[in-house]
Amino acid sequence: MAAENQPFALRGLFLVTGGTRGIGRAISERFARAGAHVLANYVRNEQAAGELQALAQADGLALETLRADLAAPRGLESVVARVKDGGMPLAGIVHCAATGTHRTIESLTGRHLDWTFALNVRVPFELTTQLLPHFGRDGCILAISSMGATRALPHYTAVGASKGALDALIRHFAAELAPRGIRANLLRPGAVRTEAWKAMPDAEQRLAEAAARTPGGRLVTPEELACAAQFLCSPAAAGVNGQALVVDGGAAIVY
Repeated sequence: MAAENQPFALRGLFLVTGGTRGIGRAISERFARAGAHVLANYVRNEQAAGELQALAQADGLALETLRADLAAPRGLESVVARVKDGGMPLAGIVHCAATGTHRTIESLTGRHLDWTFALNVRVPFELTTQLLPHFGRDGCILAISSMGATRALPHYTAVGASKGALDALIRHFAAELAPRGIRANLLRPGAVRTEAWKAMPDAEQRLAEAAARTPGGRLVTPEELACAAQFLCSPAAAGVNGQALVVDGGAAIVY
């Protein structure tokens, strides 16, 4: 079967925010290997972006990195302009970029919430609304959520609240954009060992506990999340809209 006729093959342009590290990098590479042209956005880490770009060039992948702070008007404008000038329909937006501060409630301020919501919620809203005219007929939007969107986790108030808002945003996208042929879904990982954990209090202890309560005795990997993302953005998931796919190795089903 030709690659372009396979149910999990991807075509067209995909914008992956936070696409050069962790789960975002795994998704960028996976999508490019599945046939997509990938724009992997990042903000600061030039080394990680350079490593991904070098891999893409060595393996002949249609993947390019694009530095821009999407939470800043100029950065958002530059990415929107790049997509518009890309010469191909936008197949999808995958929002992996996230930020936030891990504090107790009494140490949080309104500025912390504003900063967290700006990237975690406002950016996918702005990207989607500004790029709507450029989507192909079978477009998709996928956002990386969190178990903290539905559960209370230690020192996770700001991020968890933003992820809950992101979940609601995606559900409304799913309902209102379906007549345009655009699907919107969420990917909800369990604990995944990425650099983001360095900002969490007691990270190693919490990761060990998460692995211990998972039936398979291990954490899920960024590559496993990327496989799930590929499914949700592929023709194989044409009937999946407004859903949250949990990829946690079964951790959520046990006490």
